[in-house]
Amino acid sequence: MKAILLGGLFYWHTRLFDASFYHIKGTPVPKDVHPQIQTLLDTMAALNLPAIQTLSVDQARNMFEGFADKRRESYPSPHVHEVNDTKTGSSHGKIPVRIYRPTSNRAAPAIVYFHGGGHVIGSLNSYDTVARTLAKTCQVTVVSVDYRMAPEHIFPAAPNDCFTATRWVVENAKTLCIDPTKIIVCGDSAGGNLATVVALMARDAGLAIAAQILVYPVIDYRGGTISFERYAKGYGGLESETVRWFMEHYLPEPKMRDDWRACPRVANLAGLPPTLILTAECDVLCDEGAAYGKQLSAAGVAVEHINYKGMIHGFFNYLGLASDAENAHKAVAAFLNLHT
Repeated sequence: MKAILLGGLFYWHTRLFDASFYHIKGTPVPKDVHPQIQTLLDTMAALNLPAIQTLSVDQARNMFEGFADKRRESYPSPHVHEVNDTKTGSSHGKIPVRIYRPTSNRAAPAIVYFHGGGHVIGSLNSYDTVARTLAKTCQVTVVSVDYRMAPEHIFPAAPNDCFTATRWVVENAKTLCIDPTKIIVCGDSAGGNLATVVALMARDAGLAIAAQILVYPVIDYRGGTISFERYAKGYGGLESETVRWFMEHYLPEPKMRDDWRACPRVANLAGLPPTLILTAECDVLCDEGAAYGKQLSAAGVAVEHINYKGMIHGFFNYLGLASDAENAHKAVAAFLNLHT
C-alpha cells in the first residue's frame, strides 16, 4: 500500500481491492462528482480516518505532512532548473521562501504563491509539487511563501507575512531576475484568501501586481452559502465543520472575522488587477468564490471564472489523478499569457 496526498484531501491508494481513501465515517459517497473523483471517493470509506476537526493541531499537521511525503514518493515532481530556499531579508521581517526557476532565462514573470491549509496546516514541502508544476507549466519563477500559521500566530500574522514577502519580491525583482512588471499573486483555499488580501494591500501601498489567481479561495470563513451546506459532508477532507475548526484557530475573536484582511468581500475592490478564479463544483467554498468574482467584476476588475464540474476541494493538487488538475494548471498558464 502506498500513501498519497491530494491537496487538502488525504487518502491511501493501492491497486488491490482493499484500498481505502480518506473519508469521514458514516457519510454517504456522493454521486454527483466527476467519474475520476468518484473512483477515489468510492474507496475512501473503509479507511475510517478521523475528520481533521477532531484532531489536535499537531496531529493534523503531522498527518498532512506525512501523506505529502508519501505522495511525492509515488508521483514524481516536475523537474525545474533551480530551487533555492532563502529568506526575504527585508527590514519588514525575514520570511522563509522557496524559489523555483523553470529555466535560466533572465527577467522572468513571477508567481508569489501562498499555500492552502486553513491558515493552520500546510508548508513549503507539502506544496512543492504544485509550485514545481506551476513553474514548469507557466514558465514563470515561483516564490512559495512560508508564512506563520495559527494557532501559534493568529490573524493578522499570515497576511502581514505574505505582504512582506510580496513587497520583497517587488523591491528586489532585478536581483531575483524577475520582471517587475509581471509579478502575480496566487494561492489555493486559505492561500487564495491571502493572495487577494495581498493584492488589496499592494494596491493601497502602490505596489504593482500584474494579476491575481485565486484557486477555490476562502472569502468568508463563516460560510452561509448554498454550497457550504450542500457539500458540507461526504466530499473529501474539507467539510463545513473543518472550515469552522480552521476559523476558530485563525480568527479566535469574532471581530476579526469582519476585518477585510480576513474577509475580503467587505473591502473596496476597485483597482485590483485582472483576476482568475478557479472553483470546484462539489466544494463548500464554490459559491463564495463565484460570488467574489461577481463582486470584483462589479467593481470594474477584469475577471475570468472557471468552475470545474464534478471536482472537489483540493483538486488543483490531484496531478496525475484527475485530468482537470492538469487542465487547471494550463488555465493558469493561458491566463498569464493574456495578462502578463
